[in-house]
Amino acid sequence: MSTSIDLTGQVALVTGGSKGIGRAIAEAFLDAGADVLVFDIALPDEDQSLHLHAEQQQRTITYSQTNTSDGNAVRDALAAYCKTSNTQGIDILVNNTGISTVKPFLDLAEEEWDSLFATNVKSVFHCCQAVLPLMLEKGRGCIVNIASELAYLGRAQFAAYTASKGAVLSLTRSLAREFAPTIKVNGIAPGPCDTDMLRGEIETPEQWEKEIDLPLGRVAKPEEIAMTAVFLASDFSSFYCGEILSPNGGSLMR
Repeated sequence: MSTSIDLTGQVALVTGGSKGIGRAIAEAFLDAGADVLVFDIALPDEDQSLHLHAEQQQRTITYSQTNTSDGNAVRDALAAYCKTSNTQGIDILVNNTGISTVKPFLDLAEEEWDSLFATNVKSVFHCCQAVLPLMLEKGRGCIVNIASELAYLGRAQFAAYTASKGAVLSLTRSLAREFAPTIKVNGIAPGPCDTDMLRGEIETPEQWEKEIDLPLGRVAKPEEIAMTAVFLASDFSSFYCGEILSPNGGSLMR
């Protein structure tokens, strides 16, 4: 049995894949032999390194400026990709789109709560509803939902974010039960990771010290989270169902 992961011939849809963890996941799937479709409300920077990387791997990466909290936009973008790429659909879906809000709970406006849930939870709903029929038609597929360790731990001034990621965990388990054994559904609850989102939340050296106050003494690199996604998309995770893996440097041990 080969010990290398080979996703050749598969198509992976990664949401929020223009930067951070999503970009690292997209690159890791290219390395494993998959073609990649990225849905993101923002287009990537002018950096062409991923396109060049895809060419070197003889794979393709396609960006679609799509608001994943809008169901019609998701369905239209997916239909357009399937038509232009002459593909039969999506083999792997990684729901990675996410935003955070750092604010005392009593100062949190209803509009902020709704906006965060639309991005972090509704996008998972829309993408799963759009992709699952294609996977069921094929008779196979894999979904990986990105949550957060804070869904378990909680954090002051992160109530909306932690609640939304808790919803992602629950949705993951329910989908896993409903669509097994045809569709494999699992999730990832990462610990702190060196991304623009994390650095945007940190204002003082003391806050950074708090982030790295865990057994491994550092935050993760996006590539370390990405490899967990590749594992869950591969046959090596064939007996995982509704599982939430948590690469977190030891901040949460269960």
